Amino acid sequence: MRFFKDVNLAAFTAGFVAVLVGFTSSVAIVFQAAQAFGATPELIASWMWALGIGMGLASMLPSLWLKKPVMIAWSTPGAAVLATAGVGYSMGEAVGAFIVCALLITLAGATGWFERVMNRIPMAIASALLAGVLARFGLAAFAAAQTALPLVLLMLASYLLGRRLLPRYAVPLTLGVATVFVALRGELAWSTVHFTLAMPVFTMPSFTWQAAVSLALPLFVVTMASQNLPGVAAIRAAGYEMPVSKLITLTGVATLVLAPFGAYALNLSAITAAICMGREAHEDPARRYTAAVCCGALYVVIGLFGAAVTGLLTAFPKELVAAIAGLALLSTIGGGLAAAVRDESHREAALITFLVTLSGVVIAGIGSAFWGVVAGAAALAVQQLGRTAEKTPAGKDIAPGCKIALEQKTANDHARNAHEAPAK
Repeated sequence: MRFFKDVNLAAFTAGFVAVLVGFTSSVAIVFQAAQAFGATPELIASWMWALGIGMGLASMLPSLWLKKPVMIAWSTPGAAVLATAGVGYSMGEAVGAFIVCALLITLAGATGWFERVMNRIPMAIASALLAGVLARFGLAAFAAAQTALPLVLLMLASYLLGRRLLPRYAVPLTLGVATVFVALRGELAWSTVHFTLAMPVFTMPSFTWQAAVSLALPLFVVTMASQNLPGVAAIRAAGYEMPVSKLITLTGVATLVLAPFGAYALNLSAITAAICMGREAHEDPARRYTAAVCCGALYVVIGLFGAAVTGLLTAFPKELVAAIAGLALLSTIGGGLAAAVRDESHREAALITFLVTLSGVVIAGIGSAFWGVVAGAAALAVQQLGRTAEKTPAGKDIAPGCKIALEQKTANDHARNAHEAPAK
């Protein structure tokens, strides 16, 4: 099987770091969302089962099929919305709202309207959006030094030495050194690990217009604006061409099937996707899909052994998680910023997008990723108002197709020309 030939230690580590970062940074919010509907421990375990299985299979199978890193995650801002808006609603009403949200996501993918919107966003704006989303993790990596200075300094030194001596394995080396360090200091919370299988619990949905308006619609809006929008930006900034509409439809169908068991909303990932789509995952872009497959497999394990894996992942100190996330994303942040400011005519609008996104501002319950795009698009519209548009090839300044495929084709053409040229 090709996967076993393509995978390496760096790819597996990237998948593990993606799970570690994505899971530990937001699992508490998911628990709060479940508890807002009066969930019992059995129901919370069922939520983890459904979300783990959904994220895992929806990441693994398309990645293996397309041979490209498809990364699916739960909606973290969606969980935050449910945690605050869910009080007073029953679990049955919540499941009914999840199903309504899933149908709306499926419709957005099947009709292709979301992808058409994304196709009109200039690459500079998309790159600035991604850099703004990820830069918060870069800042958090060094802010962790306030409470764990020896750990962060050790991780930074390990990363820099790894980049100098073993660049392909800099992140695995850093994670290994940090794990040994905190283990020797007795800072790994092994007491939270309990090995029990998670069992799915079916909840009969109850459909009410109050839950549809108060839960389903806000969940749909924040999932599309705050999760899928930067998710597509991450894909295109990495240079991959993927069937976005089909992937959005997949997340909607997966949510629809698993909603009665607690899968409230699945979507394209941005942060964990950047980890698995970067050079740290694999030097060869055509083999980075293995990192997404590894990530998906680990999510499935989380689903099957919900309580045990939850305890295992949350046993790591939060400073370690913050630092490894920031270091793993450094090259992606730098690449996003470079692409954002490359075109002088889009530079100011891209910087506005970056700063608004980085600010973390939330307006009307919608996160800064959406407002960053709005602000950047508005700035670009004002700058170009009344100017004669330059005639450029279609798609040149719009979110691109597969940059990787184009570069490979160019390289092949050069090789072919060199081979066919007569010897001097």
